Amino acid sequence: MLPLTTPTQHESPLLHFPNRNTPKPTGWTLGEWLLLLPVGTAALFFHYGHEWLSDLSSPVRLSAILGWLLLVIILSAFAVLRHAEHLAERLGEPMGTVILTLSVTGIEVMMIAAFMYTGNGNASLARDAMFAVVMIVLNGMVGLSLLLGGLRYHEQTYNLQGANAFLAVIVPLAVLGLVLPSYTISSPGPTFSPHQSTFLIVMSLGLYGVFLAIQNLRHRDYFVAPRSQKKKKMALLHQTEQAPKTPVWRHTLLLVAYLLPLVILSEHVATPIDYTLRLWKAPHALGGVLVAGLVLAPESLGAVRAALANQLQRSVNILLGSVLASISLTIPAVLAIGFFTEPTIILGSDTVDTILLVLTFVVSMLTFAVRRTNVLLGAVHLLLFLAYLMLIFEK
Repeated sequence: MLPLTTPTQHESPLLHFPNRNTPKPTGWTLGEWLLLLPVGTAALFFHYGHEWLSDLSSPVRLSAILGWLLLVIILSAFAVLRHAEHLAERLGEPMGTVILTLSVTGIEVMMIAAFMYTGNGNASLARDAMFAVVMIVLNGMVGLSLLLGGLRYHEQTYNLQGANAFLAVIVPLAVLGLVLPSYTISSPGPTFSPHQSTFLIVMSLGLYGVFLAIQNLRHRDYFVAPRSQKKKKMALLHQTEQAPKTPVWRHTLLLVAYLLPLVILSEHVATPIDYTLRLWKAPHALGGVLVAGLVLAPESLGAVRAALANQLQRSVNILLGSVLASISLTIPAVLAIGFFTEPTIILGSDTVDTILLVLTFVVSMLTFAVRRTNVLLGAVHLLLFLAYLMLIFEK
């Protein structure tokens, strides 16, 4: 095991315990002043966005607008992560992870809705985005976290019951939402009939509600670090002094404040991205990958940093919780939107994606069938992620 290094003041508070000499924060920090950037950008695009986006034929104009919007969205998403991490530190696991995953899922739903009804529309974007979330998280980020954690600590432990609880809900909901529509005959194509959509909405929300009750009330111990690892963490806590803490209400307010501009920015960034994909004649699935990549970037970074800090339990909670929230909340959201709009919502996956999805679930169940992880398990997940990237462009 490599020795823990002394973190700097700029690192995440979840990866270290502050020094007693850390100055007490006064007034607004630089991170809070950055709130003016997304708020100002959202205000400008709210008033002038239609005019600016009416003609994107100029490559310079397209690159400038797209780069500006993507930068602001990514900075806002990382700000959401920062404040969610502070809340996680104050509220403890698993409540802190729930706040983070719900925040990220909210951003995802907003971006999917914006992309679906921008330009020519993309009725399959919700499916592509959710499939991309599963592939990026369960294969890419789980693989990277296990690989880097294994390289640094040889083996890492987590709570087996919590991981199994996540997978017990993820697998049936993903199969019902992303595979079953390709085989139903009540409606044309890989879609659900209104009655089937209603059933899936109620079942997804109900099952997610039951899971949250288990996670936060009845069986919280399933989702916290094993006792031996927790003792090490508490020992490290007693060796250092706690830094002054910002009130919970302040982090909550700032988290919401960063989320609100994303509602406007998500709608406007969809136009240049949709135009670019059509200009390059890129695969439709690439739009889902871009949506998933944008919203998962800060959350994925948090999970990898947790694994590198030997907090694999938090990494598991973030990653598996992200997949569960995406499937449980995004499917009902897009189906509900479909009830009031014209486009048909395509959810069913093709044969190739179905095989890859089933293989991902089988490997995930094997990975989380033992309490200790290592480099080999991470390498297998990364191999599946590379296969997914290859199949986007050539099936």
